[in-house]
Amino acid sequence: MQPQFLEKNFTFLFAFGLLIGLFFSFLYANHQILTGDQFQMLEKGYLGAYKGVWQSYGNAASAVGNVPGLLSALVVGIPLMFWDSPWAPMVLLIALHLASFLLFNAVIKQIFNLTIQLIFLFLYWLNPWFLFENVIYNPSYLFFFTALHFWSAYHMREDKSFGYTILHLLSIAMAMQLHYSWIILAMISLYLYVRGIIKINWFAVIAAFFITALSLIPYFQAYLSHPEIRQNPGNKDHARYIGWGLVHVYPIFKGIIYWFRYPSFLFSNTLSMYTNFDWLTSHPMMQKTVQYTYKGMIEIIGIASLWIVWKANYYSWKSIKPIAFRRSVSDYSQQQWLSMYALGAFIAILISGALSPIVFNYWHVIITFGVSLLPIIILIDSYISKDSKHVIKYLFIIILYFGLINLIAANDSKKYSYKADYSQQARQFVYQKFSNAH
Repeated sequence: MQPQFLEKNFTFLFAFGLLIGLFFSFLYANHQILTGDQFQMLEKGYLGAYKGVWQSYGNAASAVGNVPGLLSALVVGIPLMFWDSPWAPMVLLIALHLASFLLFNAVIKQIFNLTIQLIFLFLYWLNPWFLFENVIYNPSYLFFFTALHFWSAYHMREDKSFGYTILHLLSIAMAMQLHYSWIILAMISLYLYVRGIIKINWFAVIAAFFITALSLIPYFQAYLSHPEIRQNPGNKDHARYIGWGLVHVYPIFKGIIYWFRYPSFLFSNTLSMYTNFDWLTSHPMMQKTVQYTYKGMIEIIGIASLWIVWKANYYSWKSIKPIAFRRSVSDYSQQQWLSMYALGAFIAILISGALSPIVFNYWHVIITFGVSLLPIIILIDSYISKDSKHVIKYLFIIILYFGLINLIAANDSKKYSYKADYSQQARQFVYQKFSNAH
């Protein structure tokens, strides 16, 4: 009876969920504490919008120099040319986050019923892992390109479409101009192609190659004339090398950990372990009591949720085990295709970890967040088909829990504070940098 209630009220619940997510998106955005990564993005964007100087490289990475390409400057600078406000690039970022969900949902609704669509809405769009990234730095843009990659790959299962192939390849190329984790998308594509479960239009490959190459010409010119963008000498990891992760193993292990953490309730320490609760009480002992209670709650619930994530991944793997590495598979269900896409992402994380010259932090593989939810919704769909009487109860508990975590994290965490005002910080930075330019 409960799924029927959800499906009967689907339109209202779906719209209501979207509005809640938008509220939290703007709340997070407004309370972000600007630091080095955000200042790099803002400087590039305002430099382009105010002076017409578009830097051909993105933010400095830990060990391998600045990210190639103009996109870091364009995603900030172009919105500013239409609306001279610090909120212009933030509105674009939030719109891209919404588009990322809608692209995932466009595939989900082809495979699952309305109840699963609602569950995916809450697990993706209202997830603290996702909403915590409403901050203006380069990894925050990756959700959209992952979603575009996933959506286009789904449509490449049967036809050698020029349009879907070029969008698929450009999603990788554009992610490359924002963050070095783009290699994960490329490895997923390689896995899907070798398996024969996506079809490639080679004219689109050629077109995408030339578009990408042309967009990178300014970067290659800067690379030759500016040695400082080739490497980040100020970072302790600069002496490491490609393949360091394979030798030292831990980066691979760290990547596996995040694959299981993203769908769980074991949120990043950045989100949950820096909450002071000074807005709740000024008494030191009470603050400590609330802090430890809050952090303990997240740890206990988070660790317990890992069991469900493990079970979901095992269930997903078991469903495709006979065909997981077969060269050409012609007989598979749409859910099995989702499982194979998720397997491709897991393998890509292992390869990325092996190649990495650094030890991963959570944002280094956040590009896989949406994909990591696929085994979960497959397991939930299986559960509902057998026993659906507790669906609304569980969904309601998750929504309340996510709401609590989001309210606290958006006001009191390492990256966000109720005392911070994004627009004020950005305007102050712009005034200091460009007071004579506009």
